Formats: sequence, structure tokens, C-alpha cells
Amino acid sequence: MFTLSDQGLVEVKKELARYEAKESAIIPSLYIAQKENKGFITPEMISYLSKVMDIPEARINEVFKFYTMFNQKPVGKYHVQVCTNISCALEGGREMAHHICHELGVKYDEVTSDGRFTVSKVECLGSCGTAPMMQVNDTYHEKLTPETAMNLLRGMK
Repeated sequence: MFTLSDQGLVEVKKELARYEAKESAIIPSLYIAQKENKGFITPEMISYLSKVMDIPEARINEVFKFYTMFNQKPVGKYHVQVCTNISCALEGGREMAHHICHELGVKYDEVTSDGRFTVSKVECLGSCGTAPMMQVNDTYHEKLTPETAMNLLRGMK
């Protein structure tokens, strides 16, 4: 059964106290839970947060399933999110995403056999002026080519 660490529980309670409407604490609380569970959220975690936050599971799930930054299954140590929305697509983002998958020998949203990478296609990451780009964990990498993207990832192995 999932439970937050003592520190995680303190952080969730701080978020709850920070907002007038407790629903406003859902996103930061999901981040806290995801971080404590190696990068993904399970239904058991949603149930736990529901009890801790006194918010219906359905309401937490609405937020969890809407936003792509919350993972519904395990991801690799490095979660490579490649923007494939219009600006990045026009600059080769889709081809770059395909190239990365091919080079790493993995399909989208799968974990590489060594557990190091998961590649996901995502909607706009808000960096249209520096397309194409990808986000690896919490770090943006911009103005990429398939080769420069792979060089960055090779350096992470």
C-alpha cells in the first residue's frame, strides 16, 4: 500500500494550507506523490491522496488524467518528452522523436531494456520559438536536430 514519506506528507499538507480551495493543491500534491514513486502515479496513490486531502478520487483523477506531466505507468530514469505540436512539427520534431526511438530501440512510452529511457510524444511545451525541443525530466533542450538530441541522450547513459 502506498503512503507518502513523512516529508511528502508535510509537503502535501503545506499545499493544502496554501490555498483557499483545497482542489488547488491537487497538481502540486500529484507531483509530490509522483516523485516519491519513481516517476509515476498508480490508482492506489490516487486513493491515498483522496483520503489525505479529503477530495473525491474522481476529482483528483480528472486532473491526473488531463495533464500529460503525470505518468500513468513506469518511466525510465530519463523521461524524454519530445514536442510534436505544430511549431516543433514544422521544424522536424516528429522526425526527431521517431529518430530517438529508433536509436534507442524502443517504441513510444516504453522503457528501454536498461531502464534508462522512456520517449513520449507530447503536446506543446511552450518553447515554440526554439523548436524543435524536448524535455528530459525537468530540463528543456531546445533548437535540436536528431543528432544533437541523441548526443545529449548518449551523455546521460
